[in-house]
Amino acid sequence: MRHLFLNKRISSFQIIILGFLAVILLGAMLLMLPFCTRSGIGTSFPDALFTAASAVCVTGLVIRDTATYWSVPGQVIILLLIQIGGLGVVSITAFFALLAGRKISLFQRTILQDNFSAPQIGGIVKLIRFIFLTVFIVEFLGFALMLPSFVGKYGRSGIWMSAFHSVSAFCNAGFDLMGTKSGAFSSLSAFGNSIPVNLVISLLIVTGGIGFLTWNDIATHRFTFRKYRLQSKVILLSTLILILIPAGLFYLNDFAAFPVRDRICMSIFQAITPRTAGFNTADLNAMSSSGRVIMIILMLIGGSPGSTAGGIKTTTVAVLIANGFSVFTRRSNVQLMGRRVEDSVVKSAATLLYLYFALSVGGAMAISTHEGLPFGSCLFETASAIGTVGLSLGLTPTLGMLSRAILIFLMFFGRVGGLTLIFAAVSLRQTDSRCPIEKITVG
Repeated sequence: MRHLFLNKRISSFQIIILGFLAVILLGAMLLMLPFCTRSGIGTSFPDALFTAASAVCVTGLVIRDTATYWSVPGQVIILLLIQIGGLGVVSITAFFALLAGRKISLFQRTILQDNFSAPQIGGIVKLIRFIFLTVFIVEFLGFALMLPSFVGKYGRSGIWMSAFHSVSAFCNAGFDLMGTKSGAFSSLSAFGNSIPVNLVISLLIVTGGIGFLTWNDIATHRFTFRKYRLQSKVILLSTLILILIPAGLFYLNDFAAFPVRDRICMSIFQAITPRTAGFNTADLNAMSSSGRVIMIILMLIGGSPGSTAGGIKTTTVAVLIANGFSVFTRRSNVQLMGRRVEDSVVKSAATLLYLYFALSVGGAMAISTHEGLPFGSCLFETASAIGTVGLSLGLTPTLGMLSRAILIFLMFFGRVGGLTLIFAAVSLRQTDSRCPIEKITVG
């Protein structure tokens, strides 16, 4: 990794991609070892690769139930892959370099800036220290708060379960260890009416999903909202909207048959987890078609820039909505909260929407055709993969090699970011030449 940092012929985007690929391959090779499974039999490379990719891409789609198939060493490896994937390979490398007393070069700072979508290089080392301190504190608090519930229900094994679910939730990964207790692939359905577990998991998901820059603003300016960056303001407001509106729709439409307390818990949790955690406390197959469509939309939106979450990001959606309003009101520029948004940002937002839509729909069509499965169910799986969510209608474990390869690509695309992949693949050379203008009608 240090050699890659020093080789300036490789762009920062390429280093980020190569770092994720290296960790996925290393994780797959480790998971193939016999001691990683409960049966003591080595796992095939395709199965190990899918699991490693899902863990590093903090997705949560699995073809083997984490609790019943993998041994404790295997679960530890998966948890380490989740932590590395959530924080980013380059940030962890930089953190250990700081612990060793090494200086971070300008090129390394540029990579870290791209990794966290930071607005500037200045202060990036300080930000790294803040991020790792925040992660340690939040994950420890999540572990401590869930400990009474898990230990009270499952005894001594609840200690490991609390730690695993705290990291998995904060990193928006969606891996769970409930298989041996509630049945394979059951996720957190056993805690559907548990207010402590629902609350802690939900807070961990939101904390990891709003981004470290937002938390840096909160830590710096406390409750003085007007001093926050525009990005932080947009993230906090859009996150609140994307929780309350879907929760209200789920409450009215999908969980009307449940007692009020269970209904509230399940509605709020199902509104939070698609962005992009992958846990569920309800039977997704029993939800209405409209409810699943809402979840697909939430999965594609995802979390916020510079966070552990995937998706096109909340800021992207906010910019696209603001662009719509600027067209409706015939303004010459896009405005958000009294600030003008650059045209390049609007173009990037539109490109991301197109990419995620095209790939999720195209992947669903390919899987549906190849496997002979309903398109709607396949779209749910592909949206979950590209949004790095991990929610599933139960199709993923039954898919063939080609379909799994499609999901792996979508997970990787969603984690490293669509624009990162494009910038890494396409030459960065720019030209000042301008083509002649000619009008074209749209709409």
